Amino acid sequence: MSSLTSIFHVILYQPILNLFVALYNVIPGHDLGLVVIVVTILIRLILYPITASSINAQKSMQDMQPKLEAIRKQFADDKVKQNQAVMTLYKDHKINPLTSCLPMLIQLPILLALFWALQDGLASKDLAQNLYSFVKNPGTLNPISFGFLNLGTPNIVLAVLSGAAQFVQAKMFIRKPVPKEAGTGGKDESMTNMMNKQMLYFMPVMTILIGIKFPSGLTLYWFFGTALMALQQWWILRNHSSNKKVAEGVIEGTIVK
Repeated sequence: MSSLTSIFHVILYQPILNLFVALYNVIPGHDLGLVVIVVTILIRLILYPITASSINAQKSMQDMQPKLEAIRKQFADDKVKQNQAVMTLYKDHKINPLTSCLPMLIQLPILLALFWALQDGLASKDLAQNLYSFVKNPGTLNPISFGFLNLGTPNIVLAVLSGAAQFVQAKMFIRKPVPKEAGTGGKDESMTNMMNKQMLYFMPVMTILIGIKFPSGLTLYWFFGTALMALQQWWILRNHSSNKKVAEGVIEGTIVK
């Protein structure tokens, strides 16, 4: 086992597997679906500050599009000055574009750890050697959840629900069409909006296609986690819009007109 694999095993896989088994032992009825929901809530709470920062950064960058388009138009023939002006704009408004990608980068290893923990847990594979001494080994985990859902097999309904949740979350960031009177900058922004709309439909479709291949335990996590993130996103954007109406200037990471 390589050092990177060992770190992943100790820091993510083993703690998540032990958390699953520990919750499975104490939740009435040993319902694995409830275990997945509780684990999803805990992960969302842990990631809340990072996710909130990402949402604010995305919204601020969206609000900044008119200024970015003005810079592109002003320095259309000088890419160096254009890039310098864009970086200065980000710096002045305390926005780090990479912040918007951070939650996804963090979620990928967590998703992998969840996948292997669910897979090994449902197969009762290596439970004894990976459980902490204070976590009781139940022997096997019952994959039937809520009395009817087998978390060990794919479920197309959950896959579609996951895609729908992904669509709702992405749609919150779609801008209104730019009027033709806006000129060249407006056309460029319309192209950006068009690309965002393509992603709006592409990501949910990909989520569904992946979801119908994976065990529904993982799809349940993705659906419930995306729904919670969409709710968090709605709340933050709602407060973001309220702040814009009552203030002028710059608020940490947010342009307010």
